[in-house]
Amino acid sequence: MVYAVGRSLRYAVVLGVLAIVVVPFLWIFLASFRPNSDLITKTPSLGLDNLSLENYQNLQQAAQYFTYLTNSAVVALISTIVSITLAMFAAYSVYRTRYPGRRALYLALIITYVFPGVVLLIPLYQLMGMLGLIDNLFSLVIVNVTFTAPFSVWLMRGFFGAIPAGIEEAASVDGASRIRTLFTIVLPLTAPGVAAAAIFSFVWSWTEYMFASAFIVDEANKTLPVGLGAFIAQYNIDWGILTAAAVATAVPVVVVFAFIGRYFIEGLTAGAEK
Repeated sequence: MVYAVGRSLRYAVVLGVLAIVVVPFLWIFLASFRPNSDLITKTPSLGLDNLSLENYQNLQQAAQYFTYLTNSAVVALISTIVSITLAMFAAYSVYRTRYPGRRALYLALIITYVFPGVVLLIPLYQLMGMLGLIDNLFSLVIVNVTFTAPFSVWLMRGFFGAIPAGIEEAASVDGASRIRTLFTIVLPLTAPGVAAAAIFSFVWSWTEYMFASAFIVDEANKTLPVGLGAFIAQYNIDWGILTAAAVATAVPVVVVFAFIGRYFIEGLTAGAEK
């Protein structure tokens, strides 16, 4: 009896938390198919009546949505590729080789997360100004890699640490160099960790707002998080188009998690256990 009550209570808590998380997203999804007049009423509805694709059809006309989408895709993809490449070599160096100062280097990578990003906003803005990268998408790539690469190194820790040393020793005896061992042996074994780090880097770069709003001025160079502000006017907000833009912006992240999201959870778990 006590076990049944406890199990029922657990299910109730899980369903309650799930409802708190899912219902707002469901409402935004349905709102993206409703006219603006339906969204400013005092009693919002989750019904399926009066739905249409008008908000999505007006999305590009309301603002340069697809320009923002392209900019975000370019920044996120380049940031992810650069971050994963650097993190992969750094993780191999920190976790699979032995040299003086290795532990200090690992601690230095983690310490970067002690300082809030806003503290670095002004120094980084001045640095980008001196480099002539203000209003340049490459400045966002640099910032994204700065914040995602160190965490990606930590995320790969459990996977690199789980590889038996004998595998690399056998490859060395056969004449394989460090680089060849990394790409032909270590990398395939740590693919889930690399995938987890790639998800983190992509999502961070796709949703980053603070630096993108400070570094980018030209409308043609804005990314999605900043560009969506164009849908919010001083005296009028078209909630229909805004919700459609929010849904369309979330789709790439949802697709990424749908295919390889389990690797991200596995990577967090492995990194925490080691």
